[in-house]
Amino acid sequence: MPSAPNLTAPVLAVIVDTEEEFDWSRPFSRSAVRVGSIAKQLLMHQVFGRHGIVPTYVVDTPVATTPSSVKVLEGLLRAGRCEIGAHLHPWVAPPHAEEVNARNSYPGNLPRQLEYDKLAGLTEAIQRNFGTRPVVYKAGRYGFGSCTSDTLEALGYQVDVSVVPHTSFAGDGGPDFRRFPDRPYWFGTNGTLLELPLSVGFAGRLAPQGDTLFPRLQNPWARRLRLGGVAARLGLLERLRLTPEGNDLAAMKRLTRAMLAQGHQVFTFCYHSPSLGTGHTPYVQSEDDLRAFLSACEGYFEFFAGELGGRFATVTAIRAELAAAAGRSLMAA
Repeated sequence: MPSAPNLTAPVLAVIVDTEEEFDWSRPFSRSAVRVGSIAKQLLMHQVFGRHGIVPTYVVDTPVATTPSSVKVLEGLLRAGRCEIGAHLHPWVAPPHAEEVNARNSYPGNLPRQLEYDKLAGLTEAIQRNFGTRPVVYKAGRYGFGSCTSDTLEALGYQVDVSVVPHTSFAGDGGPDFRRFPDRPYWFGTNGTLLELPLSVGFAGRLAPQGDTLFPRLQNPWARRLRLGGVAARLGLLERLRLTPEGNDLAAMKRLTRAMLAQGHQVFTFCYHSPSLGTGHTPYVQSEDDLRAFLSACEGYFEFFAGELGGRFATVTAIRAELAAAAGRSLMAA
Protein backbone atom coordinates (compact mmCIF):
# COMPACT_ATOMS: atom_id res chain seq x y z
CA MET A 1 0.00 0.00 0.00
CA PRO A 2 2.13 2.92 -1.23
CA SER A 3 1.90 6.26 0.53
CA ALA A 4 0.18 9.15 -1.18
CA PRO A 5 2.47 12.02 -2.18
CA ASN A 6 2.97 14.80 0.33
CA LEU A 7 1.31 18.16 -0.06
CA THR A 8 3.31 21.38 -0.01
CA ALA A 9 2.11 22.60 3.41
CA PRO A 10 0.30 21.15 6.44
CA VAL A 11 -3.40 20.67 5.74
CA LEU A 12 -6.19 19.77 8.17
CA ALA A 13 -9.57 18.16 7.54
CA VAL A 14 -12.27 18.14 10.23
CA ILE A 15 -14.36 14.95 10.38
CA VAL A 16 -17.36 14.62 12.69
CA ASP A 17 -18.74 11.20 13.64
CA THR A 18 -22.37 12.27 13.34
CA GLU A 19 -24.56 9.85 15.24
CA GLU A 20 -27.33 9.16 17.71
CA GLU A 21 -26.99 9.61 21.45
CA PHE A 22 -26.49 6.42 23.43
CA ASP A 23 -24.92 5.39 26.72
CA TRP A 24 -21.36 4.36 25.88
CA SER A 25 -21.13 2.33 29.08
CA ARG A 26 -24.13 0.10 28.25
CA PRO A 27 -24.66 -2.63 25.64
CA PHE A 28 -25.59 -1.53 22.12
CA SER A 29 -29.30 -1.14 21.49
CA ARG A 30 -31.38 -0.83 18.34
CA SER A 31 -33.79 1.48 20.18
CA ALA A 32 -31.26 4.20 21.14
CA VAL A 33 -31.80 6.51 18.17
CA ARG A 34 -32.28 10.02 19.59
CA VAL A 35 -30.50 12.75 17.63
CA GLY A 36 -31.25 15.89 19.63
CA SER A 37 -27.59 16.89 19.74
CA ILE A 38 -27.47 17.46 15.98
CA ALA A 39 -28.97 20.93 16.46
CA LYS A 40 -26.04 21.69 18.77
CA GLN A 41 -23.60 21.40 15.85
CA LEU A 42 -24.36 25.02 15.06
CA LEU A 43 -22.33 25.98 18.15
CA MET A 44 -19.18 24.64 16.53
CA HIS A 45 -20.03 26.32 13.25
CA GLN A 46 -19.47 29.66 14.94
CA VAL A 47 -15.88 28.45 15.45
CA PHE A 48 -15.63 26.96 11.97
CA GLY A 49 -16.86 30.18 10.42
CA ARG A 50 -14.06 32.21 12.00
CA HIS A 51 -11.47 29.92 10.42
CA GLY A 52 -13.05 29.10 7.08
CA ILE A 53 -13.42 25.43 7.97
CA VAL A 54 -15.83 23.19 6.06
CA PRO A 55 -16.18 19.93 8.02
CA THR A 56 -17.24 16.54 6.76
CA TYR A 57 -20.18 15.12 8.71
CA VAL A 58 -20.14 11.35 8.34
CA VAL A 59 -23.75 10.54 9.26
CA ASP A 60 -25.27 7.28 10.38
CA THR A 61 -28.77 5.89 9.82
CA PRO A 62 -30.68 7.65 12.65
CA VAL A 63 -29.21 11.01 11.61
CA ALA A 64 -29.83 10.40 7.90
CA THR A 65 -33.46 9.36 8.41
CA THR A 66 -34.72 11.74 11.12
CA PRO A 67 -36.30 14.89 9.62
CA SER A 68 -35.05 17.24 12.37
CA SER A 69 -31.39 16.22 11.99
CA VAL A 70 -31.60 16.18 8.20
CA LYS A 71 -32.99 19.73 8.26
CA VAL A 72 -30.05 21.04 10.31
CA LEU A 73 -27.33 19.40 8.25
CA GLU A 74 -29.01 19.94 4.89
CA GLY A 75 -29.12 23.66 5.62
CA LEU A 76 -25.37 23.65 6.23
CA LEU A 77 -24.78 21.54 3.13
CA ARG A 78 -26.79 23.83 0.87
CA ALA A 79 -24.90 26.83 2.21
CA GLY A 80 -21.58 25.19 1.35
CA ARG A 81 -20.67 24.93 5.02
CA CYS A 82 -20.19 21.15 5.21
CA GLU A 83 -19.83 17.91 3.30
CA ILE A 84 -21.87 14.78 4.04
CA GLY A 85 -20.37 11.29 4.23
CA ALA A 86 -21.54 7.97 5.65
CA HIS A 87 -20.92 6.42 9.06
CA LEU A 88 -22.22 2.88 9.56
CA HIS A 89 -23.44 1.90 13.02
CA PRO A 90 -24.64 -1.61 12.17
CA TRP A 91 -26.84 -2.07 15.23
CA VAL A 92 -29.16 0.78 14.13
CA ALA A 93 -28.88 0.20 10.38
CA PRO A 94 -31.26 -2.14 8.55
CA PRO A 95 -31.46 -4.92 7.59
CA HIS A 96 -31.42 -6.14 11.20
CA ALA A 97 -30.23 -9.65 10.47
CA GLU A 98 -27.39 -9.95 12.99
CA GLU A 99 -27.25 -10.39 16.75
CA VAL A 100 -26.53 -7.13 18.55
CA ASN A 101 -23.25 -7.60 20.38
CA ALA A 102 -19.78 -6.09 20.65
CA ARG A 103 -18.25 -8.12 17.82
CA ASN A 104 -21.04 -7.24 15.39
CA SER A 105 -20.79 -3.56 16.28
CA TYR A 106 -17.73 -3.52 13.99
CA PRO A 107 -19.33 -3.54 10.51
CA GLY A 108 -16.29 -5.19 8.96
CA ASN A 109 -17.01 -8.31 11.03
CA LEU A 110 -20.40 -8.82 9.39
CA PRO A 111 -20.90 -11.23 6.48
CA ARG A 112 -19.96 -9.62 3.19
CA GLN A 113 -23.52 -9.31 1.90
CA LEU A 114 -24.88 -7.92 5.17
CA GLU A 115 -22.19 -5.25 5.41
CA TYR A 116 -22.96 -4.32 1.80
CA ASP A 117 -26.74 -4.23 2.35
CA LYS A 118 -26.45 -2.04 5.43
CA LEU A 119 -24.10 0.45 3.79
CA ALA A 120 -26.14 0.43 0.57
CA GLY A 121 -29.25 1.28 2.56
CA LEU A 122 -27.49 4.10 4.40
CA THR A 123 -26.02 5.43 1.15
CA GLU A 124 -29.46 5.50 -0.48
CA ALA A 125 -30.98 7.21 2.57
CA ILE A 126 -28.34 9.95 2.45
CA GLN A 127 -28.85 10.47 -1.27
CA ARG A 128 -32.63 10.56 -0.85
CA ASN A 129 -32.75 12.90 2.13
CA PHE A 130 -29.76 15.15 1.48
CA GLY A 131 -29.78 15.15 -2.31
CA THR A 132 -26.13 14.14 -2.51
CA ARG A 133 -24.46 10.75 -2.81
CA PRO A 134 -21.76 10.28 -0.18
CA VAL A 135 -18.22 9.44 -1.28
CA VAL A 136 -16.54 9.53 2.17
CA TYR A 137 -16.96 6.59 4.54
CA LYS A 138 -16.11 6.00 8.17
CA ALA A 139 -16.88 2.62 9.67
CA GLY A 140 -18.65 2.69 13.00
CA ARG A 141 -16.20 1.89 15.79
CA TYR A 142 -13.49 2.03 13.09
CA GLY A 143 -14.65 -1.41 11.96
CA PHE A 144 -12.94 -1.71 8.58
CA GLY A 145 -12.91 -5.37 7.56
CA SER A 146 -11.67 -7.74 4.89
CA CYS A 147 -14.63 -7.07 2.57
CA THR A 148 -15.04 -3.35 3.21
CA SER A 149 -12.83 -2.27 0.33
CA ASP A 150 -14.93 -4.23 -2.17
CA THR A 151 -18.12 -2.79 -0.70
CA LEU A 152 -16.83 0.77 -0.96
CA GLU A 153 -15.80 0.28 -4.57
CA ALA A 154 -19.16 -1.25 -5.48
CA LEU A 155 -21.05 1.67 -3.94
CA GLY A 156 -18.92 4.39 -5.52
CA TYR A 157 -17.04 5.65 -2.46
CA GLN A 158 -13.76 7.48 -2.97
CA VAL A 159 -12.31 8.02 0.52
CA ASP A 160 -12.22 5.93 3.68
CA VAL A 161 -11.43 7.56 7.04
CA SER A 162 -11.72 4.50 9.30
CA VAL A 163 -8.11 3.53 9.99
CA VAL A 164 -6.69 4.28 13.46
CA PRO A 165 -2.90 3.85 13.15
CA HIS A 166 -0.76 2.41 15.96
CA THR A 167 -3.94 0.98 17.54
CA SER A 168 -5.54 -2.44 17.97
CA PHE A 169 -9.17 -3.14 18.81
CA ALA A 170 -8.61 -6.90 18.68
CA GLY A 171 -9.28 -7.30 22.39
CA ASP A 172 -12.91 -6.35 21.71
CA GLY A 173 -13.19 -8.27 18.45
CA GLY A 174 -12.27 -5.32 16.24
CA PRO A 175 -9.49 -4.65 13.71
CA ASP A 176 -5.79 -4.39 14.44
CA PHE A 177 -4.35 -1.33 12.66
CA ARG A 178 -0.84 -1.47 14.09
CA ARG A 179 0.72 -2.50 10.76
CA PHE A 180 -1.28 -0.01 8.68
CA PRO A 181 0.35 3.17 7.32
CA ASP A 182 -0.15 6.27 9.45
CA ARG A 183 -0.43 8.66 6.51
CA PRO A 184 -2.62 8.77 3.38
CA TYR A 185 -2.37 5.91 0.91
CA TRP A 186 -4.20 4.55 -2.13
CA PHE A 187 -5.88 1.15 -2.10
CA GLY A 188 -8.59 -0.91 -3.79
CA THR A 189 -8.71 -2.88 -7.02
CA ASN A 190 -7.60 0.04 -9.17
CA GLY A 191 -5.78 1.99 -6.48
CA THR A 192 -8.28 4.86 -6.64
CA LEU A 193 -9.66 4.64 -3.11
CA LEU A 194 -7.87 6.96 -0.71
CA GLU A 195 -7.34 6.09 2.93
CA LEU A 196 -7.15 9.21 5.07
CA PRO A 197 -6.34 7.75 8.49
CA LEU A 198 -7.00 9.35 11.84
CA SER A 199 -4.11 11.47 13.04
CA VAL A 200 -2.67 9.19 15.68
CA GLY A 201 0.95 9.22 16.68
CA PHE A 202 3.60 9.23 19.36
CA ALA A 203 4.99 12.22 21.18
CA GLY A 204 7.92 12.44 23.56
CA ARG A 205 11.66 11.89 23.44
CA LEU A 206 11.17 8.22 22.56
CA ALA A 207 8.57 8.86 19.86
CA PRO A 208 10.73 7.38 17.05
CA GLN A 209 10.64 4.05 18.93
CA GLY A 210 6.93 4.32 19.70
CA ASP A 211 5.79 1.34 17.62
CA THR A 212 8.20 -0.91 19.50
CA LEU A 213 7.98 0.53 22.99
CA PHE A 214 4.32 1.48 23.33
CA PRO A 215 2.94 -2.09 23.09
CA ARG A 216 5.22 -3.05 25.97
CA LEU A 217 3.63 -0.32 28.08
CA GLN A 218 0.27 -1.98 27.44
CA ASN A 219 1.28 -5.35 28.86
CA PRO A 220 -0.65 -6.39 32.01
CA TRP A 221 2.37 -5.98 34.28
CA ALA A 222 3.14 -2.54 32.83
CA ARG A 223 -0.47 -1.49 33.29
CA ARG A 224 -0.39 -2.60 36.91
CA LEU A 225 2.66 -0.40 37.45
CA ARG A 226 1.07 2.40 35.38
CA LEU A 227 4.23 2.70 33.34
CA GLY A 228 2.38 4.31 30.45
CA GLY A 229 1.35 7.23 32.63
CA VAL A 230 4.85 7.51 34.04
CA ALA A 231 6.36 7.60 30.54
CA ALA A 232 3.89 10.31 29.47
CA ARG A 233 4.48 12.49 32.55
CA LEU A 234 8.24 12.26 32.06
CA GLY A 235 7.89 13.37 28.45
CA LEU A 236 9.27 10.06 27.20
CA LEU A 237 6.41 8.54 25.23
CA GLU A 238 2.68 8.89 24.78
CA ARG A 239 0.24 7.86 22.08
CA LEU A 240 -2.25 10.58 21.18
CA ARG A 241 -5.14 11.14 18.77
CA LEU A 242 -5.89 14.50 17.22
CA THR A 243 -9.21 15.09 18.95
CA PRO A 244 -10.49 17.38 21.71
CA GLU A 245 -12.15 14.34 23.28
CA GLY A 246 -9.93 13.34 26.17
CA ASN A 247 -7.13 15.73 25.14
CA ASP A 248 -6.46 19.30 26.12
CA LEU A 249 -5.04 21.91 23.76
CA ALA A 250 -1.46 21.30 24.92
CA ALA A 251 -1.71 17.59 24.09
CA MET A 252 -3.06 18.28 20.61
CA LYS A 253 -0.21 20.70 19.99
CA ARG A 254 2.36 18.15 21.22
CA LEU A 255 1.01 15.52 18.87
CA THR A 256 0.93 17.84 15.87
CA ARG A 257 4.47 19.08 16.40
CA ALA A 258 5.71 15.51 16.81
CA MET A 259 3.94 14.35 13.64
CA LEU A 260 5.26 17.32 11.68
CA ALA A 261 8.78 16.45 12.83
CA GLN A 262 8.18 12.94 11.47
CA GLY A 263 7.20 14.31 8.06
CA HIS A 264 3.40 14.31 8.27
CA GLN A 265 1.59 17.00 6.33
CA VAL A 266 -2.01 15.73 6.21
CA PHE A 267 -3.98 15.82 9.47
CA THR A 268 -7.50 14.85 10.47
CA PHE A 269 -9.24 16.39 13.47
CA CYS A 270 -12.16 14.29 14.74
CA TYR A 271 -14.87 14.24 17.38
CA HIS A 272 -18.36 12.79 17.94
CA SER A 273 -21.40 14.98 17.33
CA PRO A 274 -23.03 14.14 20.72
CA SER A 275 -20.06 15.83 22.44
CA LEU A 276 -21.66 19.17 21.55
CA GLY A 277 -24.52 18.31 23.87
CA THR A 278 -24.06 17.68 27.58
CA GLY A 279 -24.18 14.28 29.20
CA HIS A 280 -24.00 12.25 25.99
CA THR A 281 -20.30 11.39 25.92
CA PRO A 282 -17.72 11.04 28.68
CA TYR A 283 -15.97 14.17 27.41
CA VAL A 284 -18.71 16.75 27.88
CA GLN A 285 -20.78 16.30 31.00
CA SER A 286 -21.55 19.94 31.85
CA GLU A 287 -21.81 23.41 30.35
CA ASP A 288 -18.32 24.14 31.67
CA ASP A 289 -17.04 21.07 29.83
CA LEU A 290 -18.73 22.27 26.65
CA ARG A 291 -17.16 25.72 26.89
CA ALA A 292 -13.75 24.12 27.44
CA PHE A 293 -14.34 21.79 24.48
CA LEU A 294 -15.19 24.65 22.13
CA SER A 295 -12.27 26.70 23.43
CA ALA A 296 -9.81 23.86 22.84
CA CYS A 297 -11.03 23.51 19.25
CA GLU A 298 -10.72 27.25 18.64
CA GLY A 299 -7.26 27.32 20.16
CA TYR A 300 -6.12 24.41 18.04
CA PHE A 301 -7.36 25.91 14.79
CA GLU A 302 -5.61 29.19 15.65
CA PHE A 303 -2.42 27.24 16.37
CA PHE A 304 -2.59 25.20 13.17
CA ALA A 305 -3.15 28.18 10.88
CA GLY A 306 -1.17 30.80 12.80
CA GLU A 307 1.86 29.15 14.34
CA LEU A 308 2.24 26.31 11.83
CA GLY A 309 1.13 28.17 8.70
CA GLY A 310 -1.30 25.34 7.94
CA ARG A 311 -4.52 25.47 6.01
CA PHE A 312 -7.93 23.79 6.14
CA ALA A 313 -9.50 21.67 3.42
CA THR A 314 -12.35 19.23 2.99
CA VAL A 315 -11.75 15.51 2.73
CA THR A 316 -12.73 15.50 -0.94
CA ALA A 317 -10.48 18.46 -1.71
CA ILE A 318 -7.53 16.66 -0.15
CA ARG A 319 -8.27 13.61 -2.27
CA ALA A 320 -8.42 15.78 -5.38
CA GLU A 321 -5.03 17.34 -4.56
CA LEU A 322 -3.40 13.99 -3.86
CA ALA A 323 -4.94 12.43 -6.95
CA ALA A 324 -3.72 15.29 -9.14
CA ALA A 325 -0.23 14.99 -7.68
CA ALA A 326 -0.24 11.26 -8.39
CA GLY A 327 -1.85 11.60 -11.84
CA ARG A 328 -4.80 9.45 -10.77
CA SER A 329 -8.37 9.50 -12.04
CA LEU A 330 -10.86 11.45 -9.92
CA MET A 331 -13.59 8.99 -10.77
CA ALA A 332 -15.00 6.83 -8.01
CA ALA A 333 -13.26 3.53 -7.45
